[in-house]
Amino acid sequence: MSAHTDRYENAVARYFEAWNAAGPEARAKAVAAAWTPDGRYTDPLADVTGHEQIGAVITAAREQFPGFAFRLTGRVDGHHDTARFSWELVSGTDGAAPVAGSDMVTLDAEGRIRSVLGFLDRVPQGA
Repeated sequence: MSAHTDRYENAVARYFEAWNAAGPEARAKAVAAAWTPDGRYTDPLADVTGHEQIGAVITAAREQFPGFAFRLTGRVDGHHDTARFSWELVSGTDGAAPVAGSDMVTLDAEGRIRSVLGFLDRVPQGA
């Protein structure tokens, strides 16, 4: 595995750390580690910029799905400053994964996320 591939995998690992961080302080720290200060997050339900707004989106998702965790499905693929990957939101009690998606991230020179473009591939009815 090349250092270049590690760059993408490390960025995605920090991304999941932010989404799975328990509590507001841990979440704020993880968001700051993963994203640039002016980082952007866009998916069908949100379009926000900056650590505070990104943290608020993550908090809202965790409140809607308590006891769930985001996990990578498949491998991280990347080139230049862009990586793509798929994920699912998994229940800690029964392993159900009612939500799944695919994201593309753009990284800065240090490997922090400048932008996320997310797609929801599977969403429960009424969510």
